[in-house]
Amino acid sequence: MGPSAKDSNRPSIGAETAAAAPALIDFQKISVKRGGKLALNDLSLRISQNEHVAILGPNGCGKSTLIKTITRELYPLYSPDSRITIMGEERWDVRELRVLLGIVSNDLMAVCRTHSTGREIVLSGFFSSLAIFSNHHVEPEQGRRADAALAQVGALHLADRPVEGMSSGEAQRILIARALVHEPRALIFDEPSNSLDLRMQHELRETMRALAQAGVGIVLVTHQTADIIPEIERVVLMQGGRIVGDGRKDEMLTEERMSDLFGFPARISCRDGYRYVW
Repeated sequence: MGPSAKDSNRPSIGAETAAAAPALIDFQKISVKRGGKLALNDLSLRISQNEHVAILGPNGCGKSTLIKTITRELYPLYSPDSRITIMGEERWDVRELRVLLGIVSNDLMAVCRTHSTGREIVLSGFFSSLAIFSNHHVEPEQGRRADAALAQVGALHLADRPVEGMSSGEAQRILIARALVHEPRALIFDEPSNSLDLRMQHELRETMRALAQAGVGIVLVTHQTADIIPEIERVVLMQGGRIVGDGRKDEMLTEERMSDLFGFPARISCRDGYRYVW
């Protein structure tokens, strides 16, 4: 399979029913190679639109490969038994897909450390760039939507500040606003608490909670159970390129399962809807 322009018909927004919105992603028996090694092995995963899901696993388990498969940076090996659809479609224009799936990753944060202001970084989402260049024409409506996205994540006060002078937590808020500016069907958070101090981790989780409560679909990919906000009720466990558990949070985040997943005698403590493994 390779990238190709899709039909002009887009899936409708709303609760998934027999007659409306198909699954956000529906992967059946897919395998993906990276660097000559099998990174995803006969994996099946279905996530509904507007669902809040955490994908949890140790480093090297295939989480980043899964994200790159969702965003069409990687494609599965051909197999007559495999199937992959995103919002009901097998083929997508990659640029259009990235409008509908907002990605918040540390990789993007690393390349956004520029003299551009917070507002300019958010506006760059309209042009699939990482800055506003001389050939870009910003419409008034785009400026309004950028400020609305900044306000939604409590970052409007950062609009005119250069990103290179921001803390990691502030820069991450800017990237969340950039992902929100298109009003995407879901946000995908890729290891969002990496490089953040304890206060910034707390603020990130509060931002994710507010978005989830506002009805934004969230797919959280992490190796930290503390990132799993109370609004997330489904947890998918990954190990060795496979899904080894998928169910309710209370059933997945047990000491036995965490010990098996991470390879040490784990203990779990609970507080305010969060689970902490130590």
